[in-house]
Amino acid sequence: MTWFYLALISAVFSALAAISEKKVLFRLDALDFSFFVSIITLIFSIPFFFDAPLNLSLSTPLIILFVKAILSALAFLCVMLAIKNLEISEALPLLALSPGLVAVLGVLLIQDTLVINEWIGLALMLIGTYILELRKDDQSIFDPFKSLIRFNKYKYVFFALLLFSITSLIDRVLLKDFKLPAYTFMAYQQLFFALIFTTIVLIRNKKFNEIFKPLNKNDIYLILLISLFTVIYRYTQIEATKIAAVALVLSVKRLSVLIAIIIGGKLFKESNVLKRLIAAVIILTGLVILVNS
Repeated sequence: MTWFYLALISAVFSALAAISEKKVLFRLDALDFSFFVSIITLIFSIPFFFDAPLNLSLSTPLIILFVKAILSALAFLCVMLAIKNLEISEALPLLALSPGLVAVLGVLLIQDTLVINEWIGLALMLIGTYILELRKDDQSIFDPFKSLIRFNKYKYVFFALLLFSITSLIDRVLLKDFKLPAYTFMAYQQLFFALIFTTIVLIRNKKFNEIFKPLNKNDIYLILLISLFTVIYRYTQIEATKIAAVALVLSVKRLSVLIAIIIGGKLFKESNVLKRLIAAVIILTGLVILVNS
């Protein structure tokens, strides 16, 4: 199977997971939900341990994977908080901006240079973001940017963007440079996620019986489904990343944004879905131009 189809499968299941997450997060605390998902995904990942070789030569990449898992766990929690507090058709297009953020940071911090196509890609991503924040009652052409930089509203999105930018690069290093086997990557990443979220919950001094009290049968079924979707989209993304450049894989996986907006926007009866869909298409077009330049 080619990297494109693997990334496409990852996109579909990522979208299904996001829609299901929104449904559960109407009721549950984002941290508690992240804890539940980390435990169930670990259970679903047990078969990966049967094919996950562990030897001393893997000690360095596993240490790097643990650090990466901490960042990824924080990113996942930020995404859950963003999905909980924002409409899904508003939060997800902004999360597609991570490659653009990497490019801008490269120019600002390490004096990278961009070719004309890359600037066009960034411009389209900026235009899409502008449209996303456009409101009927705006008094000035700068109002959408003022809305965007309201840190309190989008703080979880911004944190997630930064963390995703870092973890995507680490994934590439682990899979290509260290040649960490995909099964080992999946097995120990899920183990680390479970340990990290369990530790956070314990630090918060919350008793386990209190965490489970809000759960009902529908929540349990959805968490099981979300965990299965999560294992599938993470594994297919890892396999795609082994074959192709991480930026290419992410650009295809970001199709999940369009799928989630179309289905989630209608399911949850969100506002301005058509406008947000247009904005997402423009952002993703810019992303494709950027990563293929």
